[in-house]
Amino acid sequence: MAQMKFLVIQQKMIGDVLASTVICERIKSVYPDSIVHFVANHNTLAVLENNPFIDKVIVFEQKYRSNKSELLKFLKSIRKEVYHGVIDAYGKTESNLISLFAKSKFKVSHTKWYTKWIYSDTVQESLNTNEKAPLAIHNRLQLLNPILGETNELEYFPKIHLTDKEIEIAQLEVNNLKEFDNQKIIMIGILGSSALKTYPEKYMAEVLDYICTQTDARLLFNYIPNQKTEVLAVYQKCKKETQARIAIDFYAESLRGFLAILAQCTALIGNEGGAVNMAKALGIPTFCMFSPFIIKGAWHSKNSIQHVGIHLKDYKPELFEGLQKKDIKKNIETLYTSFEPKIFKTVLSNFIIKNTNFQKEVSE
Repeated sequence: MAQMKFLVIQQKMIGDVLASTVICERIKSVYPDSIVHFVANHNTLAVLENNPFIDKVIVFEQKYRSNKSELLKFLKSIRKEVYHGVIDAYGKTESNLISLFAKSKFKVSHTKWYTKWIYSDTVQESLNTNEKAPLAIHNRLQLLNPILGETNELEYFPKIHLTDKEIEIAQLEVNNLKEFDNQKIIMIGILGSSALKTYPEKYMAEVLDYICTQTDARLLFNYIPNQKTEVLAVYQKCKKETQARIAIDFYAESLRGFLAILAQCTALIGNEGGAVNMAKALGIPTFCMFSPFIIKGAWHSKNSIQHVGIHLKDYKPELFEGLQKKDIKKNIETLYTSFEPKIFKTVLSNFIIKNTNFQKEVSE
């Protein structure tokens, strides 16, 4: 019997790519000797490196989007392979074309009436959140049902695989940042992936000030150099004693470097986004604030000691009554204004205490 080969397609952001790696792990758990290929964009490759459940990463280059001739060459290269199953977790035009060109008995994606003809099977996305796993994980695993059968109910969670060398280098860098031995390091998700997903500057500064009343940890900001102006706007609103605890000019020179540093942190606190998903995949505790227009259950199941997600709807559900997603986006500023730090400070304090084993004396 020929060795079975599978193609998983996910050309989106880091969080989506990470979530889709559970498909690969599930395939390998059922067919340990199978070969798994994974199609992804270049900027997300770092989270796929060293993944034991992926045998080959196929890069969807930017030139395929701008040059039809290059795209056709790429699609023809895909057609040379023979797959047992193609799992399209992206479901957009590019992945539709890859699925169309691929040779496979099974071609599976989520149900869309206008692309259904491309696939042998389609699966309806669930909108019902559950406590087992976020919808982003659950819905991806359901794509394997037509191939593995309806008993595919086991839940898997994304993992990032670092090398010993990467960890060793990161440990040295982090130790140089510490002001004293055994100081905890907390990564701060200071910005969201867009303005719509970014907690207001004034409130974020208040959160940072509060963190510093609860722990003597050193704070690292997750940002890239071209975001420094936005980052400084938050930093300057912090109290002087908080500023002294922030390593404002420290950032990793590569995504793999960032991942290795994140792996040395005690926790990540901040805006929900790719960094939170990466922290979870590294086993680092997370506390994140969801944007009012994001469905919390899509990326977060129930709160636990290690992982806490908060949403304005948790505290003020009445503000969302009768609002559609477009209405929430239109009123995002007003909704964010209602998402004051004081409403979740107790939850944040409990998270910090449980995950850093330290609480400073707070004078009233």
